[in-house]
Order: sequence, then C-alpha cells, then structure tokens
Amino acid sequence: MDSPDALQQHIAAWAAAGIDRIGLDTEFVRERTYWPQLALVQIAAGDDILLVDPLVPGMAEALRPMLADPGLLKVMHSASEDLVAFKQACGVLPMPLFDTQIAAALAGVGGGLGYQKLVQAITGVALAKGETRSDWMRRPLSASQLEYAADDVLHLDAIYLALEAKLSAQGRLDWLRADCARLVAGVASDEPERWPHLSMRSAQFLDAAEQRILLRLLRWRDVQARASDKPRSWILDNELAVELARKPPADEIALQAWLDARPKSPRKLAARLWQALSTPLPDETDAPLARTADDTEKKKLKRLQDAVSQRSSELGLPDGVLASRRWLEALIEGHANGAWPEALDGWRREQLQPLLAPLL
Repeated sequence: MDSPDALQQHIAAWAAAGIDRIGLDTEFVRERTYWPQLALVQIAAGDDILLVDPLVPGMAEALRPMLADPGLLKVMHSASEDLVAFKQACGVLPMPLFDTQIAAALAGVGGGLGYQKLVQAITGVALAKGETRSDWMRRPLSASQLEYAADDVLHLDAIYLALEAKLSAQGRLDWLRADCARLVAGVASDEPERWPHLSMRSAQFLDAAEQRILLRLLRWRDVQARASDKPRSWILDNELAVELARKPPADEIALQAWLDARPKSPRKLAARLWQALSTPLPDETDAPLARTADDTEKKKLKRLQDAVSQRSSELGLPDGVLASRRWLEALIEGHANGAWPEALDGWRREQLQPLLAPLL
C-alpha cells in the first residue's frame, strides 16, 4: 500500500467494524546505521492484510494515530527492534502491546522462540525462511518478499488466541502486561547502558583505572554513533577501545599517531576522542568493575541459580525467563546496599524474594 489516504480509510473501517486488535510486524534494515530504517509495515486486521510502504511521504503520519490508539491491541512477535524502528520513523510506539514471544515463554510453550517455530508449534504450519536476509529497502519488492512479509502477520491472531487462553487459565496475563509495558517503557526512555564495559569480557583483564578509561570511550562512542546514525563498531570497535584503555597515549599528538597507524581507527575524530579519553566522567568512580567472580561469589550464584531453576520448574517456565544469570549477578552486587534489580521487580520479585532472600 502506497497511499496514506487509503490506509486511513482501512483504519477507519476497522474501527467501524469493532476490531480491537491487529497483528503488526515490520521489516527494517540496520546494517549501515545506528537506528533501524523502517522499510515495510505489515498489518493484519480481521480479514485484511496490508503491506504498507513507510517510505512514501505522509505514510508515517498516517500510521501514527493507529500505533498510539490505546483501544487497539498490537500483537507482535519479538517486538524490541520493531519498536525502535517505529519510534524513529513515526515518533510513537505501538501501545498496548501483546508480544507473542514473551507470551510463549510465560505460558511455558518455549523460551526465545522464533516466529516460524512458534507458528508451527501453535498452528502446525511450516513457514518458508527464504527472504530473511532480503534487501527490504529496494523498490519494487519482489513477489516472494511480499509473500514472506504477509506470512509474518498472517498467523499472529491464531497465536494470540491460543496464548491468551493459556495465560488466562494460568493467571499470568498480568505478568505479560507488565513485561510488555516494561519493554515499551525501555524503548521510550532510550537510555544508553550506564555501564557498557561490564558486557565486554575483555574488560575483566583491565585494572580499575583502565576500566574507567574504557567506560569513557564506550560512552563517547555511543554518543557519536547516535549523532551520526552509524553502527558503534564504525566509530570505534571493541578491540581498539580496549587497546586504547590499556595503553592510553600521553597526549593528543601521540593519539593521532596511534590512530594513523591503524586503518580501522576514527582518525578524523582524533580531537573529540582525545577529549573523551582524557576527561573523567562525573560518575566513573561509582562504576562497578568487570571482574571474574571469586569462589565465594560463584557458590552464592550457584545457590541462587539452583533456587531459580527449581521455582521455574514448578511454574513450568523455560530457563532464563524467571531470572537470567546477569540479573542474579546484579542481585548479588546490589544486595549489600539493599538494592533489588529493576529487572527482577514486580511479579518476579513476588516469586523470588522469599526464596532468594535467605540465600543472600
């Protein structure tokens, strides 16, 4: 569909027919940009399946009221990156959300299931995967691309009905609503990771001063990537960031020479990079250190994991849904200060705190 007026007519017809939920998906491209580029929007509403071209002038504006309509449930699968694409292209997020991947995990169907596997598990239909890595920015799209795109929303309503019934019978619809709301809120806040060095394994081999420099570099990289809409690795890849943190140049001239000797380095950004490298962050002394856990911490983590595994088994939840290893590590880290990780709040805290508090 390449007419905003025609799209608005369809949306009005859905409202008149009393349709209160739609299946929604996107195709986007993120190979050369920081932000995903919205290339196609697929909508299933009743018997309608629309393939909407968001590159057409005025189409993003036509989509916006529908995406923000609080009375229209958006059924999506593994929606996190689709949400970012909608936010960038349309300036709004699809709400309220029913994420079928999250729902399948909470219902005990399976954790982290891809769309094709979930469709087969619920409906028995085997979908083709031929256009997974297709170029969705080209025009016109091929017949096989259009068929693949339509399949991505064709079965969402059947999946919704099956999973909604399961979750309702289990008394877990509120769990799903909370997890979906948190997903949307996370994309809406768009806050960069505060301590990005912790997710880099190589940071464990740097001392405290070097890790603080690495933190400066990674935060600077994220700001530059966002501003230029380029992938982070195009600004400064992880290997170079760690190398710089381990042996920082003495001055800007030495930094320029270091950059000139490395083909993948951001030579044109030398002045900005030096400023980031040499300027302490206001909160860097608060940064937790990336390190290998000692034996005591490993034993404590194992006790927590065993307790979580037991409770997950009792609830019929896949591994990692109730609490991931990273969340448990954050729980151990924050326990001394009486902090409970935000990721484990809400219904997870109700399930876990009575079990884990004695172990902590």
